[in-house]
Amino acid sequence: MTMPPPPFYRFRPHPWHGLDAGHRAPEVVTAYIEITPFDTMKYEIDKSTGYLKVDRPQRGSAQPPTLYGFIPRTYCAQRVAALSSPGVETADGDPLDICVISERPITRSEILLEARVVGGIRMIDRGEADDKVVAVLDNDPYYTETQDISQVPKAIVDRLLHYFSTYKLMPGTENQISVSGVYGHHHAVEVVKASLADYQESYDLAPPSMKF
Repeated sequence: MTMPPPPFYRFRPHPWHGLDAGHRAPEVVTAYIEITPFDTMKYEIDKSTGYLKVDRPQRGSAQPPTLYGFIPRTYCAQRVAALSSPGVETADGDPLDICVISERPITRSEILLEARVVGGIRMIDRGEADDKVVAVLDNDPYYTETQDISQVPKAIVDRLLHYFSTYKLMPGTENQISVSGVYGHHHAVEVVKASLADYQESYDLAPPSMKF
């Protein structure tokens, strides 16, 4: 018996709206990678076209400690803000950011990977919730037993905290970013759930379908 060919998209889907968060979300999610630890430029998705664009050179001398991107079909709005620090009433209106740790270097961006959520960083940018979910590459044998951010090497977490505390800070300017701490797997899963619900409410789109 001949097996049918696998389904495919006839046209490239929009990475934010045309893909999904993964069939195992919110525990294991699809991540679209915008930046690698080797990039000195800040790349981000163009929300209208779905192409990766140059946003700006990295403002300081530090480069991101991990892969960095977002989870498709997520949106940071009121539900995400409600899980942030007291007094924060709104979020940044972007897809949910994710930092993915991999033992072997991944040198290219604009890729998809499966990431296992282990925790997150509670960050406030100009009064808005701007959480960074922390995850490990799901099929990375080095992190097979890693289920919570407490099991991630402290040096990696410290680098992430330092990077996000300072990556927009330049001499003579006031830092408008505050990083109020790290949270574990359980809270991170709730943040992912909230961002999925915020997306559904804000965009009310049917799940993407695959075309034969």
